[in-house]
Amino acid sequence: MHVRGLRLSDVEVATELLRQLGYHVSTNELAGRIARVSTAEGHYAAVVADGQKICGLMHVYERSALETPRAAVVQSLVVEERARKMGAGRLLMDAAEGWAKMRGLDRVVLHTRIDRGDARAFYERIGYAKAATAHLMSKQLPAA
Repeated sequence: MHVRGLRLSDVEVATELLRQLGYHVSTNELAGRIARVSTAEGHYAAVVADGQKICGLMHVYERSALETPRAAVVQSLVVEERARKMGAGRLLMDAAEGWAKMRGLDRVVLHTRIDRGDARAFYERIGYAKAATAHLMSKQLPAA
């Protein structure tokens, strides 16, 4: 298995991977998102492939904040259901951590839903610890 940067040509498999996490986004919408993330300063998106078959993806970005030091935030990580527990997730997290170190960041944070016990167990196995329990609040803004 190997990690490489996410490409616009990966949009169809990325759409399916995100669906496995419960995020239903059209291929066209995701293509636009990939284009924006791929060119945005302070963002890194990658896939892990087994041969030519992509089996996971990850997006990490640098966050500056007032209340905490700069950190790398793993925004998304998903490994195809059939490829889990085979090292793909670890390779993607290693890539995220390496990217963070190259940017001079010494902290990686992530959020995982409370109902994703397997994900939490994975993160704990690779050295992450629960730092907080929070409620995500959001608001859909009216169209301009």
